[in-house]
Amino acid sequence: MTEQAADASAPATPGPGGPHEPIRVLVVDDHALFRRGLEMVLGQESDIEVVGEAGDGAEAVELASALLPDIVLMDVRMPRRSGIEACTAIKDVVPSAKIVMLTISDDEADLYDAIKAGASGYLLKEISIDEVAAAIRSVAGGQSLISPSMASKLLTEFATMIKKGDEKQQVPVPRLTDRELEVLKLVARGLNNRDIAKELFISENTVKNHIRNILEKLQLHSRMEAVVYAVREKLLEIT
Repeated sequence: MTEQAADASAPATPGPGGPHEPIRVLVVDDHALFRRGLEMVLGQESDIEVVGEAGDGAEAVELASALLPDIVLMDVRMPRRSGIEACTAIKDVVPSAKIVMLTISDDEADLYDAIKAGASGYLLKEISIDEVAAAIRSVAGGQSLISPSMASKLLTEFATMIKKGDEKQQVPVPRLTDRELEVLKLVARGLNNRDIAKELFISENTVKNHIRNILEKLQLHSRMEAVVYAVREKLLEIT
């Protein structure tokens, strides 16, 4: 694999319910062997529990509603109901669930649609399966994950959208500080909180505060939504 989705050497993030509760994961993929492989690997992690598996998007929505997982690992393209459609439905019935798309699809449109549907991460299946646990911990800890190569594609897509003039500014844009714009640019490059802190020589807590302020000002819910908004409104320059 050429891209690191998360730092596997990073300390484990406690489960959402507390330091002794495992992170509850629902695995969704139409390939049974891939599901079994994920279950075997994640089953070795003491802080992660696979609570269920589904073979398509429709089954994923039903199980998510019944099991209330913390994290849903889901493919984008599946029969009966796509991962994108399932993502939207799961966020409606289990708002607390965080969804990570783990897929072979590097299509910019799939990535963009996944973010709009509420996904907290978008990782290619070329990722080492051992790194999936680190990605789950990262998302459970409040990070948004996207591989650098996909982040680049996403920003290219946004730049094209802007050039076509598909989106026009309708209301005054909330003013972000210079530091908030710096943080947003690094988020757009696919950096996590720890890397942003190192880049700007500030603490991770300060980074979290900046991101919270950005989301509040823009009235958005996730880091990647903020990047979408900022590029669309030309707050960020994409070259």
